[in-house]
Amino acid sequence: MVYNILDYGAVGDGSTLCTKNIQAAIDAATLNGGTVLIPAGNFLSGSIRLKSNIDLHLEQGARLISSIRQEDMIDFSKEFEDDNADTGWEGGVFLFAYHEKNISITGQGIIDGQGRESFYDDDSDGGLHECPLAVKGFRPRMSFLEDVENLTVKDVTFYDSAFWTLHMAGCKNVLIDGIRIYNNECGPNNDGIDPDCCQNVIIRGCIIYAGDDSIVLKTTMPMAKKYGDCKNILIQNCIMRSHCSALKIGTETHGDIHHVTMSDCVVEDCTRGFAIWSRDGGCIHDINIHHITGNTRGYASSCRGGGGVVLWWGSGEPIFISATKRAGVERVPGKIRSIRMDHIFMTCEGSITIAGEDYSPISKVNIKDSEFIFKQQSSHIPEYLDESPSIRGCYKHELPCVYIRSGEDIVADCDFIIDDSVMNIFKKKEIRE
Repeated sequence: MVYNILDYGAVGDGSTLCTKNIQAAIDAATLNGGTVLIPAGNFLSGSIRLKSNIDLHLEQGARLISSIRQEDMIDFSKEFEDDNADTGWEGGVFLFAYHEKNISITGQGIIDGQGRESFYDDDSDGGLHECPLAVKGFRPRMSFLEDVENLTVKDVTFYDSAFWTLHMAGCKNVLIDGIRIYNNECGPNNDGIDPDCCQNVIIRGCIIYAGDDSIVLKTTMPMAKKYGDCKNILIQNCIMRSHCSALKIGTETHGDIHHVTMSDCVVEDCTRGFAIWSRDGGCIHDINIHHITGNTRGYASSCRGGGGVVLWWGSGEPIFISATKRAGVERVPGKIRSIRMDHIFMTCEGSITIAGEDYSPISKVNIKDSEFIFKQQSSHIPEYLDESPSIRGCYKHELPCVYIRSGEDIVADCDFIIDDSVMNIFKKKEIRE
C-alpha cells in the first residue's frame, strides 16, 4: 500500500512544519508494511522516526527539508549512555531509527539538511576559501540509524548536511546503492557515509562530495559496547571528493574493523586517499584496496580570533596508516596488519605514510603494481608529517615518497615519479625509522 503524506495533511510549501503529518503516514504504514510517499513539493519537517517494514520514497521533484531548530529535533543521544568525551556526539537528528527491520529510503528526490544555516565563512584563510568554515548554531545529523537489520538506501540525493550525513550504527545487511551526497566542501564534520560497528554492508555506485571524509568506517565506544566489530564492508564504483579522506578507517577504534574491500573508485581532490587510524584499542586487519585512480592535495588552514589553528588533517598523502596514542589518553591503540593495495594510480602532494609505534607496530602492508606521481597541485607545499589527532600531532620532518616507522613486513613495490615542481622537497624515495 502507498501512504501519501498529502493524505495526512502535509503541505509542500517549504515553510509549513510537516513533522506530525509525515510521522502519521509512517505510523500507519508500519502496521502492515508499505510505501510512505513524499510527492513533488518542498516539505519542511523536524525529526522523523522511521519504523519497520516501510519504504520512505521521494518522487522526482520532492524535497524533504530538515528543520535546524533544536526544539524540532529528537535528541537521539538520550537513547543510550555515552561516557566517552572524545566521541563527539551531537544531540539532534533528522531521520532516526532505533531497533527496526526492513527499512528503505528510495527515489529520485532530495533530502536537504540546510547546513548552509549552520556555517559561515569568516574569510580567515586570506581569500582562498579552503579552510573549515566557522560553525554557528545547532547542527543536527541528517540521519542516525541504529540497529536496523535489512537497510536499503537507493538513488536519493542527500544535500547540504550540517553534520554527519548517513550515520548507521550497529546495522546489519545494508545496501547503499546509487545515492548522491553533495555537501559543502568546506563544512566541518559533514561526513558522507559512516558505518559504525556495522556488518555486511555494500556501498556501490555513489557520488560523494563532502568537506569531511567521504566514507568513514569506525567503532565508537558506545556502539562497540553494544554491537562489536565493524566488518564485511564492500565499497565499489564510487566517486569521492573531500577536503579530508576519501576512505577513512578510524579514528574511533574501540572495536575491531576488518574484512573491508574497496575497488574501482575515483578519488578527486581529497586531502588523503586512504587513511587508517588506530587510536582506541581495536585492531584493524584484512583491508583490501585495488584499482583506484585520482589525486590528493593540500588545503588552507586558518587562525580564528586567537582560538588557534583550524585545519584539515593531512596535506595530500595518497596513503596514510597510523597507530599511536591520543594526546592525554593512556589507552594503547590496537594493531594494524594485513593491508593489501594494488593498481593505485594517484597524483599526490604528500608522502605515503605508514607510522606505528614500538607498542603498536604496523605489519604486513603490501602496495604493488601502482604508480604515484608527486606533483604540486595547490599553493600548500607540505613541510610536515601530520599524525593528528595523537601525541605526535603535526610536526616538521623531511619528506620522502614513503615514510615508514615501526613497521614490519612493509613492501611498496611501486613506481614513484617526482615532478620538477616538488623535486626540492621529495629528495628521498624512502625513509624507515
